[in-house]
Amino acid sequence: MTQIIIPAVWLIVLIAGLPQLSETVYTPSLPEIAKSLGISHAMAEYTLTIYLFGFSIGNFFWGFVSDRIGRKPCILLGLIIFMLGSLGCYLSTSIQMLMMSRFVQAFGGSIGSVLGQSICRDVFHGAALSKAYAALGSSIAIFPAIGPVIGGFIAQYAGWSNIFLFLIAFALVLMAIVILRLPETHHASNRRPVSVLRLMKKMGRDKKVLGLGFLVAASNGISFSYFAEGSFYLIKLLGLTASEFGMTFIAISLSTMFGGFVSRYLLNYYESPTVMNYGIASICIASGLFSVLIMTHMFIVPMTKESLIIITIAAQMMNMFGKCIIGGNSLALALTRYRWCIGAASSLFGFYYYCLTSLFTFGMGKLHNHTLLPMPLYFFAIGLSMIFVRYLVKSELVTE
Repeated sequence: MTQIIIPAVWLIVLIAGLPQLSETVYTPSLPEIAKSLGISHAMAEYTLTIYLFGFSIGNFFWGFVSDRIGRKPCILLGLIIFMLGSLGCYLSTSIQMLMMSRFVQAFGGSIGSVLGQSICRDVFHGAALSKAYAALGSSIAIFPAIGPVIGGFIAQYAGWSNIFLFLIAFALVLMAIVILRLPETHHASNRRPVSVLRLMKKMGRDKKVLGLGFLVAASNGISFSYFAEGSFYLIKLLGLTASEFGMTFIAISLSTMFGGFVSRYLLNYYESPTVMNYGIASICIASGLFSVLIMTHMFIVPMTKESLIIITIAAQMMNMFGKCIIGGNSLALALTRYRWCIGAASSLFGFYYYCLTSLFTFGMGKLHNHTLLPMPLYFFAIGLSMIFVRYLVKSELVTE
């Protein structure tokens, strides 16, 4: 067996951070995109839904291909496709062209998620893998912090389309670093052909995979729904500028990083399924209080816009704290039975939970009604569903 060289953690972070940056950098410009292209707010939000759908297809594709030809060639090819999609977004003059380009961009950019995870699973095992995911979750939280800040600044002073030129430049730099610094972690001696249909049937009957995939998708659904709905919520309804909205993500991302640190600390004393419960509790408490306060504002005692802005950001900070804990531990546990085909299994798993994530964001778009209430109630409903699914798979969540 060929000895595996462990790549630098900062490089894995850059690879895994690409889709995080691409997903968040243009969110402050959604109201301006809707105005520029003459489309509804809901249709603008669906540009994130189509991105997530393309992302799920990419997850399915890249894992299988990387099991055959290696991780590094797939990352380079994915970056090229990502840049072509970003160029299409920059040139878009209609919602149809933007949607198609976002799909292509997501398909290429998905290499960051599926192959970043595959590289981690190539080189880490057991408790070390849970801690690696916690560290990765903390580190890549910087991208949702800087993405909206950069995107808000570009949208306000240079126009929303120039955001995609920034993404092309980032991808070019990342490609150069990958060529020079990334070792191959899945060598030819470790590659075996995998039957897609057989693996799909096996995973489709695995309650552990289905349950943990739902938890990842649900926590992602809250995150991406906030990226889509939050811009209208805080900009259109509560009066922030695009750049001010972007700045709010610094606090939100710091809470995400803190969630990763807390998860790593708790893993020294508790097993992953127990730690996961704290993340679910955080989301349910945050979204429940958020819902009560917004209903109080709308039906009992009106609050100032400043108070509502603080409440919204604080609730999302708690949600993202919980998301980091849930995501890292769920991803580490989900595929422990599939190390013999980890790239292919990562593909199917990513395809599954990103399809669900896109449905969650689609639901947020359908509920958009130009008021403050749908988002907190929707997040609370998602949190309750996570408690239910966590209970259903309780017997399956045994660390291996």
